[in-house]
Amino acid sequence: MSLKVAIQMDPIHAVNPETDTSFLMALTAQERGHELWWYAPVSLATEDRRVTARAHRLAVHEGKARGEHATSGPAELVDLSTFDVILLRQDPPFDMAYITTTHILEQIHPKTLVVNDPVEVRNAPEKMFVTQFEGLQPPTLITSDADALHDFHERHGDMVLKPLYGGGGSGVVKLKAGDPNLDALLELHTAIGRDPVIAQKFIPAVSKGDKRVILVDGEPAGAINRIPAEGQVRSNLARGGRADAVDLTPRDLEICAQIGPELKKRGLIFVGIDVIGDYLTEINVTSPTGAQQLKRFTGLDVTQKMWDVIEAKRAQA
Repeated sequence: MSLKVAIQMDPIHAVNPETDTSFLMALTAQERGHELWWYAPVSLATEDRRVTARAHRLAVHEGKARGEHATSGPAELVDLSTFDVILLRQDPPFDMAYITTTHILEQIHPKTLVVNDPVEVRNAPEKMFVTQFEGLQPPTLITSDADALHDFHERHGDMVLKPLYGGGGSGVVKLKAGDPNLDALLELHTAIGRDPVIAQKFIPAVSKGDKRVILVDGEPAGAINRIPAEGQVRSNLARGGRADAVDLTPRDLEICAQIGPELKKRGLIFVGIDVIGDYLTEINVTSPTGAQQLKRFTGLDVTQKMWDVIEAKRAQA
């Protein structure tokens, strides 16, 4: 089966081919004989229910240096309903521009299979979606109410404060018990926007790593451990975290068993969850990462599993 595939992402020529999950997705698709295109989210458009983008034919090259890992043709105005698959892979922030792309792509899904389902991406912001599953999170508060945040801080002591719709560890800070800087940090958040913030009881186990578990069509496919740099609370690879191999624990499998059926039902085919100690902290459905590191440490290529699922769905369409 040869599929016509478009990837909606930030410029592919700028990514690191040794670490970027979207690049590995494209490489796997190309190896399977699929036709590749890419386009930037800003070029997406809709007029009279016709969804278009200024897209580029794409070829990716394994083992090439950064900047030489992708070649693309000139921009062409394409009707996205003529594609078999669109990979929704631009990075957060999950802002109104991001949400607007999901509204536009909703017009052609599922005739054109969008991965992940744009409606469910819109309905499952990563730090909110996790709150729907009882007993998996550490103590967590989402609010704009300064009094509630002070009360949470007093009750739980050391805590992490982060923007609700951020990504990649941006804006994440640790506040120790009694830390007087909470009001100043809230002022900074308010100056940036009106979104609520998320406060979460600090989990000391983060020093041993923040586990990224990748699920494909609701099933756990593998995991890596992201260990923060010394003196840091953020373990994100984009923030200097180090990736190591790790096995799935019984608790990890318990978490996956609880959330997996819901992911599958929602059409969230490629998902990355974050687990610290025994707690689930995030469910990443926008542009999950970690596939390259998992392949490097274990030899397991979860993008192969992803394309198995996509090809099966297209065969049934």
